Amino acid sequence: MIARKPSSALRDPRWLRWTLLAVALAFVALFLVLPLIAVFGYAFAQGWETYRASLLDEDARAAIRLTLLVTAIAVPANTLFGIAAAWLITRYTFRGKGLLVSLIDLPFAVSPVIAGLVFVLLFGAQGWFGPWLAAHDVRIVFAVPGIVLATTFVTFPFVARELIPLMQAQGSDEEQAALTLGASGWSLFWRVTLPKIGWGLLYGVILCNARAIGEFGAVSVVSGHIRGLTNTMPLHVEILYNEYNGTAAFAVASLLALLALLTLALKQIAGWRMHREPPAGDAA
Repeated sequence: MIARKPSSALRDPRWLRWTLLAVALAFVALFLVLPLIAVFGYAFAQGWETYRASLLDEDARAAIRLTLLVTAIAVPANTLFGIAAAWLITRYTFRGKGLLVSLIDLPFAVSPVIAGLVFVLLFGAQGWFGPWLAAHDVRIVFAVPGIVLATTFVTFPFVARELIPLMQAQGSDEEQAALTLGASGWSLFWRVTLPKIGWGLLYGVILCNARAIGEFGAVSVVSGHIRGLTNTMPLHVEILYNEYNGTAAFAVASLLALLALLTLALKQIAGWRMHREPPAGDAA
């Protein structure tokens, strides 16, 4: 057996490797660790009781409830869409497949603020459907439905974009074998496809959830900033900060940071399991 030569990177001088490591650690400390320390430091600057009172404030609790409600609607909707889109794109050949893939990527290319303005143009009082909605006493913009629509739009690529390359790499041989053996569509999905994509699906759902909780731009445009009614947690942080209520603003921001850290931990676990487990066909 011929020994493989070390790559050029491994032959680089030790001082260069240590310099690159030091630069990377410095950036992580400056742009990630220090901001987190600052957030929690300011949040607890006036003690635990003030921190607790800031989170138990009526407007803060309303913002937390609305954020969780919007996330609970947008994430399952995008999960269903992502599974359906990934199945369609990886298992069928049809005209316009490339266009569909490009449209899935559209929220990555469009500014969230522009997305919010589009919903205002469509459903606002002077929008295309505004008069009809007003005549039927239906409110979308400056109400919860508009926030749900905006959040769903900016987050819907995450699950699909995680599943499409995964399902393409896995192929469809096992599905074809199951169909040959007489498996139904639902049985095929639950017993063959889902176990293969389970960790990848969870990975996409975690990313989708993180973006839904922290979305600001599109939600800011369609919400109207109605305190206690249409303010999500990021919007509530902005209002508190603009009112020079820094302690309360950082208290709510620290809760968002905790959710982000939890999401990061779950993402790492899902990514580790996804890359650790062998494909179903190689398990034997």
